[in-house]
Amino acid sequence: MTEPATPILDFVLTNYKNFNSRATRDALVAYWRHIEAGGRMFWAVAGAMSSAQLGITLAPAIRAGLIHGLSVTGANLEESLFRLVAHHSYKDFPDYRYFTKQDDTRILEQRMRRVTDTSIPEDEAFRVVEKTIVPMWRGATERGERRFWHEYFYELIQSIDPVLYEGNPEQCWLLAAARARLPIVVPGYEDSTFGNIFASHVKLGECGAQIAKSGIEYMAALYDQYRELSAGPGIGFFQIGGGIAGDFPICVVPSIKYDLEEPVKPWAYFCQISDSTTSYGSYSGATPNEKITWDKLTEDTPMFVIESDATIVAPLILSALLECQQHPAAANARISAALG
Repeated sequence: MTEPATPILDFVLTNYKNFNSRATRDALVAYWRHIEAGGRMFWAVAGAMSSAQLGITLAPAIRAGLIHGLSVTGANLEESLFRLVAHHSYKDFPDYRYFTKQDDTRILEQRMRRVTDTSIPEDEAFRVVEKTIVPMWRGATERGERRFWHEYFYELIQSIDPVLYEGNPEQCWLLAAARARLPIVVPGYEDSTFGNIFASHVKLGECGAQIAKSGIEYMAALYDQYRELSAGPGIGFFQIGGGIAGDFPICVVPSIKYDLEEPVKPWAYFCQISDSTTSYGSYSGATPNEKITWDKLTEDTPMFVIESDATIVAPLILSALLECQQHPAAANARISAALG
């Protein structure tokens, strides 16, 4: 018996009929149709997705041309690097829900930093990377260079000797993005471990704060990147979680329109995977319709909200999209048969 060319897509189309599963199916199909028509997609990644190893599917999607730009937190940026160089030293804690304060104190004493059910090893991750990146900052200070935050990490991750890899490089999204020279913004990077480390070296007078370009400069660069990426069928917005990773880049459209007073295409697609609820002014839980009032989306924008766990949903969508790209004829036939 011949194996189906698109087993994950087939599973979604067969089983995902209602509620959040239907939203997942519809968001997936609309994403694929947008890409197939020549459109592009911009991802906003919040939370601890790198520690949750989203790179297993995110990295292949970047290499396959399914993702054309990124907005990530400083934590997600550095944690993708940590997984590459210190994977074997991570520890998992499947019973974290039952931990006491004393249990977490013991984790602290083991020089581990817990992120829900896993932990980042301080010595093998933070301190190893620190030995490389701090000299980069000092050198930039001496030369009077200024770079975007991610550019230091792009250079660093590509300079690591592969013999030092502990994680699978094919599953490192930061390495895939660096090699592809993917446009990326890291808003609020100060709120990260290496943002704190950088601040300490600035305070000690060893590095100049000016060597890291600001968030304002990220937005100014995003103006030009957005214009380029939105050419043709346009660019969509795929958001995991909430917070600044999503809030910052989606504003580029109204900012070009109202602040620069220049014509701009609206976002061509919107999907958010989040379990945040709409209440008490929560922007992360706001429905897409609210974004219409801020001129970030329009009434014609395909919009999807998947109220679920991104660590479950995102790999499923990415895996199905990779199948679609590898077997477009089979995927389109299957979609047409299921949805018309």
